[in-house]
Amino acid sequence: MILPIFLIFSLLSSTSNAAVQDFCVADLTGPDTPTGYVCKKPAAVTVDDFVFSGLGAGGNTSNIIKAAVTPAFADQFAGVNGLGISLARLDLAVGGVVPMHTHPGGSEVLIVISGAICAGFISSSANKVYFKSLKKGDIMVFPQGLLHFQINAGKTPALAFVSFSSERPGLQILDFALFANDLPSEIVEKTTFLDDAQVKKLKGVLGGTG
Repeated sequence: MILPIFLIFSLLSSTSNAAVQDFCVADLTGPDTPTGYVCKKPAAVTVDDFVFSGLGAGGNTSNIIKAAVTPAFADQFAGVNGLGISLARLDLAVGGVVPMHTHPGGSEVLIVISGAICAGFISSSANKVYFKSLKKGDIMVFPQGLLHFQINAGKTPALAFVSFSSERPGLQILDFALFANDLPSEIVEKTTFLDDAQVKKLKGVLGGTG
């Protein structure tokens, strides 16, 4: 009888603790710890902490992937800290691509604002691929942690906005993880079944060594 009462009390206690503060605006001048940023003192919080204007301008797509992602995560937008939400802007030039990547910390929802985007993800259980060409107004969800991609599927630049179920969803791009590091080429070759020339070419393109 005591154990169920204790569990109920613990649940109620943790719930009330979570609701003690209305928000936890990140103190970006403080340390970035494994559990995130500490909260700003309430007296130092202003309305500007809850407003972010960085998604109004297009990002620079003059790069190897012809794409730009402008984030509004806790590191840029202190007001979302602790709320489990964030946003980003995606600009894709003609021929632009966001290569296969994953967000280990959150799920993603994408809405196309203009242009056409081919987007998809791969399930972890059966490696089943789900992809579709999206047009203006279409929305697609990408479950947390699954490999996914976006490609400009049209002849004009494409714009999309994405939301995440985390204020810091994280990002790992598969191509860069494999070829933009100092892992010896022979190990990459054994784990990817690519030959030496292919691995060294990709390392050269993406800035890897070894």
